[in-house]
Amino acid sequence: MKWAILRWFPGKNSPPQKQEGEAKAKSIAKAYEARLGKTKLRHLISHGFRNSKDNHDKDGGKKNCFSGGDNDRREVPKVDDPTSPTDDIKTPQSVDPALRRNLSRSGSRRDGTPIMFSYSISRRKPPPVEKTIECTLEELCHGCVKKNMISREVLAESGLMVEEEELLRIKVKPGWKQGTKITFEGKGDARPGMLPSDVIFLIVEKEHSLFKREGNDLVLEERVPLVKALAGCNLSIPLLGGEKKRCLIDEIIYPGYEKIIEGQGMPISSENGKRGDLRVKFKVDFPTQLREDQLSDMFSLLQDVF
Repeated sequence: MKWAILRWFPGKNSPPQKQEGEAKAKSIAKAYEARLGKTKLRHLISHGFRNSKDNHDKDGGKKNCFSGGDNDRREVPKVDDPTSPTDDIKTPQSVDPALRRNLSRSGSRRDGTPIMFSYSISRRKPPPVEKTIECTLEELCHGCVKKNMISREVLAESGLMVEEEELLRIKVKPGWKQGTKITFEGKGDARPGMLPSDVIFLIVEKEHSLFKREGNDLVLEERVPLVKALAGCNLSIPLLGGEKKRCLIDEIIYPGYEKIIEGQGMPISSENGKRGDLRVKFKVDFPTQLREDQLSDMFSLLQDVF
């Protein structure tokens, strides 16, 4: 029967035999329709008949004309992981052989249901590389740009690991504090099968010769002699930018006394345009020795104060 189909299949015959071939093809189709039904017949015509002659010619007639031979459209397990990068998706050939055999056996079911499975892989990221970047109080107050040259290992097109250098620019914003972290994602070393690590820069505040930072405030220590502490004085107070500010002290400077100069501290990064204060802490220098007459005068002046 199958050789009759191959012999009289439409399009296989020359014009002299065309009418005879069409008639016999119709009769053969009716016979198969009665035996198999219309659905299976259409499937055989569209899949089995298409390559049957080639299969017969290549393999000496050993293959079933309904199998489709090497061009048969078999179901292949689909690896579906839309969240992972393409190079991290495993193909069916990389699946465990035992699992592939099981899938092959399951794929031979007669219902023809496609076999699908998901093989999800999430690439890990190594721990970040931490580096420090030193900034002066002036740089943290007014802002600046820091440049840092890093070297890292990357995967070249040749498949080999090579070392490359890159210059990273860090824009330090006014008001940043010690401990501020700046992260450059994926700028660390690359490793096969893993995501490149991150590079984290940690702000470290350099010690200043005059000022100490406390939150958003600056603290300045000023020393005055005893006579000025008692009688008052007019001082020139240095500021962080290098300027000086005249400051009149008309009070007695006692231990723990502070003078607050508003708006001369560090910028407040969360409040644009606002700054902390400058707190001037005074220390009084006492004389190491006095003459008898000086002691007497001091006693006369101070005995009625307390």
